[in-house]
Amino acid sequence: MRARLLPLLLHGLCLLACTAAISRQELFPYGEHRGDLLLPDGDDETSEVLQLSQPILFYEAELKELYVGTNGIISPQDFPRETQYVDDGFPTDFPVIAPFLSDIDTSNGRGKIYYRQDNSPEVLSTAARQIERGFPEAAFSPINVVLVTWENVGPYEEVTRHSESSNKFNTFQAVLAYDESDSYAIFLYPEHGVQFFGTRPKESYNVHLELPARVGFSRGDSEMLKREAPFYSVTNSEQSVKNLYQSSNVGVPGVWVFHIGSISELDNVIPAKVMNAHAQERFIPLINSHNDFPERREQENDLTGENNYDENYDDGDYPTGQTTEQPTTDHANVNRGFLDIDDPTTLVTGVEEEEESLPYNRSNNHLPPSQEEPSWTPYGRVEEPEIQSSVNRHLGNEPSYETREYPPEPITEDNTDATQNPPVDQQNSDVYRRGRVYGYDEDGGFDTDVLPFNPVSRETCERKLGYCSQYAYCTDYATGFCCQCQDNYYGNGVHCLPKGAPNRVNGKVSGNLLVGQRPVSFDGIDLHAYIVVNDGRAYTAISQVPEPASWSLTPLTAIGGLFGWLFALEKPGHQNGFSITGAKFVHNIEAVFSPGEEVVHITQVADGFDTDNYIHLRTTIKGRIPFIPESSTVQINPYYEIYQYSGSVVTSTAYREYTVTSANNEVQQLSYRLKQNITYQDCGHSQRYPPTAQKLAVDRMFALYNKDEKVLRFAITSHIGSVHDSSQEPTPVSPCYDGTHVCDTRAQCQPTSGLNYTCVCASGYQGDGRDCTDVDECEAGLANCGRNTQCLNLPGSYRCECQPGYVFSADGQNCVSGGSFGNPCEDGTHTCDTATSQCVPRGDGVFTCECFPGYTRSGQTCIDEDECSARRCHPDATCTNLPGSFSCRCNDGYTGDGFQCTKAPDYRPPFVSCLEKRDSLLGSAQPRGPRPGLFVPECDSEGNYAPLQCHRSTGYCWCVNKNGEEIEGTRTAPGRGPPQCGVPEPTQRPQTMCERWKQSLVDHYGGTPSAEHYIPQCDDYGDFTPLQCHGNSGYCWCVDKEGREIEGSRTQPGMTPACLPSVAPPTVRPSPRPDVTPPTSGTYLLYAQGQQIGYLPLDGVKFRKEKARTLLSLHGSIVVGIDYDCQEKKVYWTDVAGRTINRASLEPGAEPEVIISTDLVSPEGLAIDYLRRTMFWTDSGTDKIESSQLDGSNRKTLFDTNLVNPRAITIDAVRGNLYWTDWNREAPKIETSYIDGSNRRILVNDNIGLPNGLTFDPFSKQICWADAGTKKLECILSNGSGRRVMQSNLNYPFSIVAYANHFYYTDWRRDGVISINKDNSQITEEYLPEQRSHLYGVTAIYPYCPSGRK
Repeated sequence: MRARLLPLLLHGLCLLACTAAISRQELFPYGEHRGDLLLPDGDDETSEVLQLSQPILFYEAELKELYVGTNGIISPQDFPRETQYVDDGFPTDFPVIAPFLSDIDTSNGRGKIYYRQDNSPEVLSTAARQIERGFPEAAFSPINVVLVTWENVGPYEEVTRHSESSNKFNTFQAVLAYDESDSYAIFLYPEHGVQFFGTRPKESYNVHLELPARVGFSRGDSEMLKREAPFYSVTNSEQSVKNLYQSSNVGVPGVWVFHIGSISELDNVIPAKVMNAHAQERFIPLINSHNDFPERREQENDLTGENNYDENYDDGDYPTGQTTEQPTTDHANVNRGFLDIDDPTTLVTGVEEEEESLPYNRSNNHLPPSQEEPSWTPYGRVEEPEIQSSVNRHLGNEPSYETREYPPEPITEDNTDATQNPPVDQQNSDVYRRGRVYGYDEDGGFDTDVLPFNPVSRETCERKLGYCSQYAYCTDYATGFCCQCQDNYYGNGVHCLPKGAPNRVNGKVSGNLLVGQRPVSFDGIDLHAYIVVNDGRAYTAISQVPEPASWSLTPLTAIGGLFGWLFALEKPGHQNGFSITGAKFVHNIEAVFSPGEEVVHITQVADGFDTDNYIHLRTTIKGRIPFIPESSTVQINPYYEIYQYSGSVVTSTAYREYTVTSANNEVQQLSYRLKQNITYQDCGHSQRYPPTAQKLAVDRMFALYNKDEKVLRFAITSHIGSVHDSSQEPTPVSPCYDGTHVCDTRAQCQPTSGLNYTCVCASGYQGDGRDCTDVDECEAGLANCGRNTQCLNLPGSYRCECQPGYVFSADGQNCVSGGSFGNPCEDGTHTCDTATSQCVPRGDGVFTCECFPGYTRSGQTCIDEDECSARRCHPDATCTNLPGSFSCRCNDGYTGDGFQCTKAPDYRPPFVSCLEKRDSLLGSAQPRGPRPGLFVPECDSEGNYAPLQCHRSTGYCWCVNKNGEEIEGTRTAPGRGPPQCGVPEPTQRPQTMCERWKQSLVDHYGGTPSAEHYIPQCDDYGDFTPLQCHGNSGYCWCVDKEGREIEGSRTQPGMTPACLPSVAPPTVRPSPRPDVTPPTSGTYLLYAQGQQIGYLPLDGVKFRKEKARTLLSLHGSIVVGIDYDCQEKKVYWTDVAGRTINRASLEPGAEPEVIISTDLVSPEGLAIDYLRRTMFWTDSGTDKIESSQLDGSNRKTLFDTNLVNPRAITIDAVRGNLYWTDWNREAPKIETSYIDGSNRRILVNDNIGLPNGLTFDPFSKQICWADAGTKKLECILSNGSGRRVMQSNLNYPFSIVAYANHFYYTDWRRDGVISINKDNSQITEEYLPEQRSHLYGVTAIYPYCPSGRK
């Protein structure tokens, strides 16, 4: 026994040693003594241009120079400011090679960045050997290498007196090796070299949100491609970044190789695909940058297993010793370009198995030739069932859901199974061909079809109406669409079930078995399963089981165990099987029994819901099982299984022991080896993937055969969670997670604080949660059936069926006459808005609404396109947006058609009212002059009223507006000095992107940039000048209207490129329409989304998503706080980018104006007191709360002490109370005072975390807040009593507002607006803007002002 264990132990130690990441000594040599240049310290530095001795190919472009940036990137062009790219994903607007793109800061000695060219023989040879690992057929010999090393660099952090530096530093290296025809990139991440995995965006404004680093390549915009430029991404999550140094695509953890350019056609970057990499060959001698001698780890040290694990590495998410193979790319990921580092099918760690291998051994199959199964494949093709005539069954195999090439099964190291797995028989591999898996159908053929992504024929939500479940959202992405279940449902979006509701499975069992030596046939016997989801119980019954298979099948708990995985009780952050696969999948089982080596194969095919909303399952059994005598009992102890998720495949390998006790009490200890895989259709367009591994814990397993009923029963209780969960841990968990709650079987258990919980009836049921009854949606009028349908109630749901004589149309919702399909566009049954779109018939009773010119699609409707936001008119003209059109008119003093305006040569300023009034008064006083006591206004040089007016006779002074009207409260008495009068109401246009960028850089350089710094040049209208030059370097280039360098235009010192104007005259001229419609009345929401303010109308309390649109486009701004003045109908907002507070009327043609622009650092929360004409705001940069009149006058500081991170602010205008949050991490709190700043006191300071959102509910008179730390929505009365939790499962709330019986909050996880019903605390719906980015403030706009008095 000891002799057998020793080789296994040595093999395990070798695996541990061989999968450790490379050491720092194994990096390419670097340092100033090697001739490296050093990038200046700083937060956003760019190197001097690196002129290449030989040009390098990147995609199809030939690059002659490169720049190195602080933020972990290399590019052939100078970088824009970091806020334009550092927090965004791929693709980027400019070419990027990114070994670790994040917000890196090397200020104050926090690391060094080295870069150089090198063509020394030792470096070229080392690069060639690294590339040969992944591309052995290339026979590549580089002629030049560009080497960039980021050594011990830190993340950008806002270190304050309340937060210290994380002291985490990263070291990584990028090597670009190339010759005249090809280019390769090598990324190296040494052991302990990745200590931080992402950075917090600067514009997160004190919200704790860390964005994972991006690793990959982006071609950038290209006019040559005439399409979205290709990109290739390696990371997409924090876990994938953690795995950079523990994984590889060449068999050496920490080393990644890519083919990035070629003179041949290269649609996208190609990752290395290792064939036979052995860990003992991993070491390539390198000239150490510090010691100057070859360095290599000693084998003896490796066998100790020391220093092979980083404290940050989660070995459960990526098990050591796992061997997989990356699927062939064949340039298939152009414009999608995603290598999921969390997906084991795209990675290689440790020792690689041979390419052609089977996941199990068939050599011991003892079936007779007549019963032997032909070429069983572990990955059967997901078959398409016939679609039933029912709206709740839209289950097609659509091109949007890509059919993937399934990779070989990942083999997980499992000590309990290490001695049981038979050797792999490579000669019997008729399933895998060149690493590709072919689907196997029931006819014995292979399905080799792969659905490629074609951007021209991309499927969209609009094209595939009804494909998603009626309880799901549909979201369009660049490559297709995906479905996602609503909040109270779970599933894969194509199939959704209500959370907490019990489920049923119906099906048949067929096949042939040898039980011992006796053949048994199964001919479509019944299988039924009943699942209590809210505590993880699943009961399976198979009736009329033929003898002697009855007792002999009891050990095969995997038959019923499928439902234990499918509907397992979910631990927080984990998903059961149905949440991933939905109701369509193929489950394959192989069990090899010991000691007789009997082999049985079971295939279970789920083909969707039947007409009663039950999953339909077909089970086939083939093979041989050992005989168990009649009346025996089988005992199976609790166990757990590790499930690994790889693309659209789930795999599990286990070793199961069971005890058989015969009728005469003879006891046998037996076992079998179990391999399982589940294949399904996933949707990769959203780039959301399940965890790489989860553990299914089976707490109770029961198997019994009832001879009288001839029924085989399995009962299982299970939950699914982290692979690190330990049943030995005594830590108490919520009853919702261990199934000990007392909720109704048709209710959802929702944990609250501690071990407390609440019971909420599942959707489709009603009651108090402990007793739930079915809701008849048909009788209650809740059903959403189409035309010519009838409603049929089901438990927890309903079904729509066509009336007699009708059949479902192609949209799957409406029914049309069975004789023929009508034309909705002709018979008037379409739902298009004829004012904005036209109906286009698509056949079979289906139609689409196509927007008229001047309108754009928003959801299911067409909205007016704001052509003025695109700056279609001349800069010296005024643009007026009209429904479906726009008009341009030259400003006073200019002539032209509005598209081209020139200054009128004989223009004189009009005789304005001030001059007219003054001349009128003086003219009537001639010839003796003005009489004593007569007031004559003062005018400025342009004929406008001077802001300050004084009465020469009385000595009183006051301020006036642009119409000469006295501003209330500004008059001063004689001898007290004149008042401080500002300029008339602002008429200056908002700053453009160029001006903002210029101002930002000037501020960055301390207000006095030197001649060596690049400062963008802007023209008189704020546009980028076509010609841009870099300080006194002499380098110049042309830019487009967005300020991006035009490729190929950069010139050497002494030469100037010929640049065309970046803003061309408009080519589209409108046909103005006279039917101008006023702004929509009624209640609606306004939300801040970075550079725009969005408009979302309400129908009662529900979203009118089809009417949502952008209200204001504010380029260059970052809008955070937002509120509304109901009296003057103006919206106010804070801009943390421009450090201003602004407002704009909601009337057509109104321009934004700046109210306050001084002494602001990070203005965030904003509240309007419409009664007192006052606004209040928080500033987390100055740690102040201030107020002013709505025009910006009478500004004063209310509080500037005992504040750390003031965020949200709200007001009870009727009662004159002010409320605000301070999410100081050490002591978060909510405070209140009177509006004049008196009676300041703490309202809440216990059990809160990150109180981001705050609102006063005028209907309940409560103050409510959304907490991103506790994930709760809570309310309290103004006296501090009556605190209660309204919702305890928020995602990442930012801002919140109350209206009627609903709350509406913006969420940073969903990037949308979510509504919550106050009465039942349920999340009712969500709105996701088409342009996905973070949403900040939100406010409700009423059609009236609430009554009240000062």
